[in-house]
Amino acid sequence: MTETKAVKSEQTRRLIVETALRLFRERGYEATTMRAIAKEAGVSVGNAYYYFGSKEELIQAYYDELQEEHVAACRAVLDTETEFAARLHGVLKARVDTMVPYHEFAGKFFKFAAEPTSPLNPFSAESGPARQSAVAIYREVVDGSDLKIDKEFRAELPELLWLYSMGIVLYWVHDSSPGCRKTYLLVERTVPLVNRMVSMSRMPGFKSVTRELVGIIREVRA
Repeated sequence: MTETKAVKSEQTRRLIVETALRLFRERGYEATTMRAIAKEAGVSVGNAYYYFGSKEELIQAYYDELQEEHVAACRAVLDTETEFAARLHGVLKARVDTMVPYHEFAGKFFKFAAEPTSPLNPFSAESGPARQSAVAIYREVVDGSDLKIDKEFRAELPELLWLYSMGIVLYWVHDSSPGCRKTYLLVERTVPLVNRMVSMSRMPGFKSVTRELVGIIREVRA
């Protein structure tokens, strides 16, 4: 009975999330209330608040689910490839693949996520778990690759790759090409450049620049 209750609880939770995302797309994030979400989902307002204390928590659940989808979509390339460029390309392509179904929603939602003080901002404390999970993927990209680079730069590279991926996401939000074709092209064309720049970091003439970059990252983070 406990297991059945847990399954039913998860089904209710997922129903609320799916209903909220649909209403956000149809009515806009700001115009959608928790009461409206509960009514559309066929649950009481109190029950909706039992699972999610606010609309922001619903978006965090969306972040988490999207991140889980991305992790699963990355497994094929991360379990088989050792070349850094191939691993990075596979992970970024999987990122776009998992986001495409939400493209229309993302365009309407972005202005709220971009607000610096918003808990929906990917750099906020509330988005911390999803952000850490995302950085962990890029750490796996680096750790499982054939890269031979300075160990201090290697330690900082996953976060830099995540920031690069956020640039891809920002472009995707504004990409109006069919099937987000231009975003896929951006990934295709920039990964070789990133690979070359990372590989160059171990060359004698670039080592000092790399160390300075690591110093800047750590100083800004502190």
